[in-house]
Amino acid sequence: MKTVFKIVGILAVIVIIAGGVIYYFMQQPMYKPGMVNQGQNLRSGLNPPSQIGQDSLFWQVEDDIKLYHTAQGSGEDVLIIHGGPGIPYAKHWSGLDSLLHNYAFHYYHQRGAGKSSKPFDKFQSQNYYDNMQLLERTLGLGAQIADIERIRQILGKEKLTLIGHSFGAFLASLYAAEFPERVKALVLIAPADVMVLPSETGLFEQVNSMLPEDERQNFAVFMEKYLDFSNLFSKSEKDLANNQIEFGRYYAMAIKSRGIQMPEFQMSENDIAGWAVYAMYFSMGQSHDYSSYFTEINVPTLVIHGGEDIQSEETSKKYNSYFSGSEFVKIENAGHFPFYSQPESFASAVNVFLEKTNLGK
Repeated sequence: MKTVFKIVGILAVIVIIAGGVIYYFMQQPMYKPGMVNQGQNLRSGLNPPSQIGQDSLFWQVEDDIKLYHTAQGSGEDVLIIHGGPGIPYAKHWSGLDSLLHNYAFHYYHQRGAGKSSKPFDKFQSQNYYDNMQLLERTLGLGAQIADIERIRQILGKEKLTLIGHSFGAFLASLYAAEFPERVKALVLIAPADVMVLPSETGLFEQVNSMLPEDERQNFAVFMEKYLDFSNLFSKSEKDLANNQIEFGRYYAMAIKSRGIQMPEFQMSENDIAGWAVYAMYFSMGQSHDYSSYFTEINVPTLVIHGGEDIQSEETSKKYNSYFSGSEFVKIENAGHFPFYSQPESFASAVNVFLEKTNLGK
């Protein structure tokens, strides 16, 4: 019997130690700017496979990963990077319609989202650390940033103009930190407050504060499920995608309290990301500060903020401090999606900036 107790005790210690190791790694960022440029923690190199013979609706970025994309307009190539994370747009931005004669806007679904490759459904392994490493390397920030570099090469551009929205603006900024010489210009729309974590004004806390009183307890219960990382690898892609859908419902309720309607999104479990969202959470960890990686980057940058966005103006302006000489435009009577709610004002701001950038090329 003593032997049994000793074995149980040893196993308990092992579990505690293993849990402590996992907890430690969840605190730390698994991605730091510069890793992609140096080829660290990537499944394959930065050069994409040949596109010859590939379906024209997809970019083949790795042998087993393809990205769905559409284009609108003709002229200089511009890449649109969606936010979410992991939520592609249901339709092209009406705020870019008046620019279609000068620019070709390329919309794509990030890996793990929408019609692009989703490499995981359920994890079979019980090894949490191995699963975490595999997930982050396949769908995390590094993989997403590497895809932008591969897209640039597929488009055949020496330098590329990027327009990022919300979390997509964060991704665009990280790409600029990795490959500043490959960026012609940046337009960052309502950039996500995740450059430094923990942030002063977290999105989850903002949503909670704006919900009707009778929904806050439900939201608290949901957030326990949403942030249950201990049981993460027992979930499926569908389970995690439904988490994003449910959060979207609470977000829509929150912004409705400000008199703002949520635009149309592809919000079925097949359209948005499940695993990719959590992969990027692992990439960021619970604590990081990426702001110091931008001090010597000189890329023409425009930051756009909607005057009615639940994200504060100060949050958007933080990105101005990251990019020296950047410009800031506030669009009145617009929320988090100014390209839908105030298309003319949005188009004017983007057009003036891009024309100025082209004159200086």
